[in-house]
Amino acid sequence: MPDPVSILSGLCCGVVIGFTLGLIGGGGSILAVPLLLYVVGLADPHQAIGTSALAVTINAFFSLSSHARARRVRWKCAALFTCAGILGAGLGASMGKIIDGQRLLFLFALIMLVVGTLMLRGSRNGDDAAHGPERTAPLPIVLYGVVTGFCSGFFGIGGGFLIVPALLAATGMPMLNAVGTSLVAVCAFGLTTSVSYAMAGMVDLPMVGLLVAGGVAGSMGGATVARHMGERPERLRMFFACLVFIVAFYMMWRSMRAIGLA
Repeated sequence: MPDPVSILSGLCCGVVIGFTLGLIGGGGSILAVPLLLYVVGLADPHQAIGTSALAVTINAFFSLSSHARARRVRWKCAALFTCAGILGAGLGASMGKIIDGQRLLFLFALIMLVVGTLMLRGSRNGDDAAHGPERTAPLPIVLYGVVTGFCSGFFGIGGGFLIVPALLAATGMPMLNAVGTSLVAVCAFGLTTSVSYAMAGMVDLPMVGLLVAGGVAGSMGGATVARHMGERPERLRMFFACLVFIVAFYMMWRSMRAIGLA
């Protein structure tokens, strides 16, 4: 079992992850791995990825239930996107486990820079919903699903920051529906990734429980703040994007030192 300091840090990290998910519908999972490594103190990057994947999956399920009750989920699209993405997530998780942990962290930091850039663009554009009629052609949905699923499995992240833009590009559905629909895929991709890592003994179950407990409280707080701020919390997105950039550069520096490049 974790010591008292790890318990407290795990709960606090869960609150941060859940709060971000509740506030902006994604992005919190991208902080889970660096939080587990540099705040909680897990030594193995692969264990941090496997642990965060399972915790994010459970937290995303609570958010999904809220969106489902509000009828914001396009279930047919979610099923097609998710089934395609599960194949990609399984392949991505298998490849991620065989890559050196520190090199994987460096690649993880690069994807964090992509996340920050997407969030900055979203805040500047006001997260406008896609224009034009919704599209239901299955091929774009399947292709986007496979690619985002692979990224989710490879990096052990929920992938909502990629899934939402992918759904908008593939279908043109409104933003709120894209956020709700994306959570189906987040749950499925995360479960696929976490099962793959658990089979290799790379999931810390007690820490998962702490992250989930903190995440439930944090997501409720984030959702409450989001309701008060409306549907366009641009300033908070900009702040979060800057935080992601800082953490990404720190991870790059640490990983480069570990592999002897700095």
